[in-house]
Amino acid sequence: MAAFEDLPEECIAAILSLTTPLDAGRLSLISKTFRSAVDSDAVWDQFLPSDSNFIESIISQSPSLANIPTKKALYLALSDRPIIIDNGKKSFQLDRKSGKRYFMLAARSLTVVWGDDQRYWDWIVDPDSRFAEVAKLIYVWWLEIRGMINTVALSPNTRYGVYLVFKMNDFHGFENLPVDLSVGVEGGNSSTKIVCLDPNMEPYLVPHNRWHHGLRDLQNSVAGLQRPSLRSDGWLEIEMGEFFNSSLEHEEIHMSVMETKAGQVKRNFYVEGIEIRPNEDN
Repeated sequence: MAAFEDLPEECIAAILSLTTPLDAGRLSLISKTFRSAVDSDAVWDQFLPSDSNFIESIISQSPSLANIPTKKALYLALSDRPIIIDNGKKSFQLDRKSGKRYFMLAARSLTVVWGDDQRYWDWIVDPDSRFAEVAKLIYVWWLEIRGMINTVALSPNTRYGVYLVFKMNDFHGFENLPVDLSVGVEGGNSSTKIVCLDPNMEPYLVPHNRWHHGLRDLQNSVAGLQRPSLRSDGWLEIEMGEFFNSSLEHEEIHMSVMETKAGQVKRNFYVEGIEIRPNEDN
């Protein structure tokens, strides 16, 4: 290691820039020379997205980023919290360990069937949300939500997971209801999974009489289905699917949440958005 430390700091920085932010942080503990090299703009410029226009666009939409003095400080700021962009319709963040990009599409950027009809959906302020408003389901029989993102915005050579982010308060109609979640490339392959959005793992008691055969059948249909998990920000999430962004082509990734078959009234379902984030095994 001593011979390595004898290299000029610029050479050490060039080598470190070929690692990852996580590795660079660990290597900075070796010596003062390494720490100085790791702190250089030459290293962190490689960890930031390579599209300078993209970075400038993000900074222009978040004035607090404009006067950050170093590339390392900018990286840490972009990975510290979500940055609201596109007039409040998306958020952007870097993964702290890998530097890969992830986004959340706000409910306002999604296509929500009957979302503009206040008889069925309302748009409310939620203090727990990163966005100015979220979608609150008043009641519908037909649940259909769709979103889209172009892979040009995402990190190349990366496998992404897609997650519906939502809440349920005093909800109705989701207790024993299978819901279809789909993710796919426009004009290409797509995958659909059947889940239950009700976070309650305990089965609901259904009376044993001839009037409740249908409810018992629905309860049986959700047994063993994937259910949502609690996020650190207090919202629920459930994986909708995944895809690999090769970056060889710019493709549109389409995603949907559908329940149109049961003829069951659904209420008090709150949608913050759909998050697209790199899988941890990248």
